[in-house]
Amino acid sequence: MNKVFQNVEKASNTEGRIFCEYCRLDLYSKIKILFKMKKTILFAGAVLLAANSFGQKTLPDLSLKTLEGQTVNARSIAKEGKITVVSFWATWCAPCQKELTNVAAKYDDWQKNYAVEVVAVTIDNQQGLPKVKPLVAQKRWKYTIYSDVNSQLLQQLGSQSVPFTVVIDAKGNIAYTHIGYKEGDELELEKKLAELSAAK
Repeated sequence: MNKVFQNVEKASNTEGRIFCEYCRLDLYSKIKILFKMKKTILFAGAVLLAANSFGQKTLPDLSLKTLEGQTVNARSIAKEGKITVVSFWATWCAPCQKELTNVAAKYDDWQKNYAVEVVAVTIDNQQGLPKVKPLVAQKRWKYTIYSDVNSQLLQQLGSQSVPFTVVIDAKGNIAYTHIGYKEGDELELEKKLAELSAAK
């Protein structure tokens, strides 16, 4: 027991010395230390977020809505035996629209070559939802559209922003995720679809 108390006292004295040394530092040195601590905390948070996303093997058990207001389970949008691309977007997101338009140009070939289905999940809020149908009609997108008004599914999958793409393999497992969009990203996506199709 005495040994335990000695160890506790030793640790306490060590922490005390560190604190005293910190107190004696000039303001610039203190700011440098705090800045390093902040970067470490942010890095740890990013690692935890990535780990959470990586750990999500299948779509979570959450509800989505069709544009007609019907409730569907998120897991049901991935069809067994079929590769599914889930693209999160919004009417106010220009890169999202660019991505979905570029994918639309390849969609017929993707369906024929890889037996893939693209599902577009809008995160528009209640005020923005009335804009979804007219925009989809104007763009002539052939995707099945769902609504994730509170972004619950988006966040459960490890993202806070759109565009965000998730690929579900033929067994229902999440095989690929991608945040953001730049011209040509759909080509990288097609490579992944080809790999998953060959592995079926």
